[in-house]
Amino acid sequence: MSRRVVFSLLLVAVGIGLLFIWLRFNRATDYANFPPRAGTAWVAFGDSLTAGYGVEPGQDYPSVLGRRLGVIIENHGSAGDTSQDGLKRVEEIVRLNPRVVLLCLGGNDGLRQMSAGQMFANLGAIIDRLHQAGAFVVLIGIRSASLFDKNEAGFKKLANEKQVLYAPNILQGLLTDPHLMSDSIHPNDKGYEAIADRLEKVLRPLLPRLLP
Repeated sequence: MSRRVVFSLLLVAVGIGLLFIWLRFNRATDYANFPPRAGTAWVAFGDSLTAGYGVEPGQDYPSVLGRRLGVIIENHGSAGDTSQDGLKRVEEIVRLNPRVVLLCLGGNDGLRQMSAGQMFANLGAIIDRLHQAGAFVVLIGIRSASLFDKNEAGFKKLANEKQVLYAPNILQGLLTDPHLMSDSIHPNDKGYEAIADRLEKVLRPLLPRLLP
């Protein structure tokens, strides 16, 4: 193989590497409000999964995640809340002057057999309001209450449309492992640690630009 061919192949390899880096960088900056243009508080907004049902205070995933990232995450989880309840509460979250919001709603919609279409419409409206307030939103996916997950495609579509960071099916692998669950729906302390692990992985690369 001639030197010219080797040199050409090397240039192609370098070009592909630079393109990969460029795509990764631009994909990250495609998120709405990244970095956040306003706000100071990190807020976890959701239902009992956020509130930490089934574990002692401080073992919920917002507390565990906050300790790992070195930030204080205010826990505004309310047991039993549906996406409609979340939409009613969103102004409470806006008044907190949020910088980053971890949004985890939809589980109770499925358990109550509420319309998936209405659930995603509610979540979309919540995200729009948080974006108007200048917050960076992390959408946390929750599987449907059915044998096969009917929510994944909807969550992924919503995340793309609203340009938010997406953490898919946060309970994947937990629901079938009794060592990670306190009951049939809620994790135990090890389960919430697993959720914090997953969220840390998607947030840590962006952390320098999410901090005030």
